Amino acid sequence: MKTVWTAVLALSSTGLLVVLIKNRLPSGWFTRFSTHLVLAAMAIYALNFSGWITGWRIPLNPATIGAVALLGLPGIGLIAGLQWIVYS
Repeated sequence: MKTVWTAVLALSSTGLLVVLIKNRLPSGWFTRFSTHLVLAAMAIYALNFSGWITGWRIPLNPATIGAVALLGLPGIGLIAGLQWIVYS
């Protein structure tokens, strides 16, 4: 089963690279993307240690940072909602 998931990851990564190379990305996309990732990580970190949500802790990992970077602040609500559904 592990080899199946590795193959899926390899194929999807290759497909993503093909799309990125085929479609010329505007200059500065990497800087903008990196800024979004850093701001998402800072938002999750600040939320975890500010005490705004007591009893909950949003994990600081690539999946949660990516979700928040992609969806913005509603991504934090999505992650909190998913945790509430899974852990209750």
